[in-house]
Amino acid sequence: MIADRWGVTDAEVSRRYACDDLVPAPVLAVWRGVDVAAPVDAVWPWLTQIRAAPYSYDLVDNLGRRSPDRLLGLDEPRVGEPFTAAAGRPVGEVLAVEPGRELTGRILGAVMSYRVEPAGPDAARLLLKLVMARGRALAPFVAMGDLVMARRQLLNLAALAERGGHWPGARPGV
Repeated sequence: MIADRWGVTDAEVSRRYACDDLVPAPVLAVWRGVDVAAPVDAVWPWLTQIRAAPYSYDLVDNLGRRSPDRLLGLDEPRVGEPFTAAAGRPVGEVLAVEPGRELTGRILGAVMSYRVEPAGPDAARLLLKLVMARGRALAPFVAMGDLVMARRQLLNLAALAERGGHWPGARPGV
């Protein structure tokens, strides 16, 4: 399928993710990945912060509200709590957590597993697998839309982890 992979290796695609256990026969499966010049323990807090904001295109998926450019000190995610937030409102549900490694949740009919893996002493891979159980006719459109949005999200999270939490030109305290 067009747009089913971006930034991932064949080995990363062949791995099992928590979403595979939750959606064993998906009509859509897409993978995304980025290199991060920061260790896993610097990336994980940013990844878990998607519970507070989308970190994608804020104008589109957050009604112009900026995703925070500093860590909020959130507790570890727990199964059953909201998975993310959009426009200041909680959305979705956390389905599985492997602290420091993988966060899986459901939003709008899709199940997503984000994973952080070590790639060296001060480097990590930030991976995302998204699956859907229904909506075969919509799958190509979801794959294309996700490619655009997830790419921006992963790049933003990587940049924040690499820079210690400060986007160039970011407003303090936002």
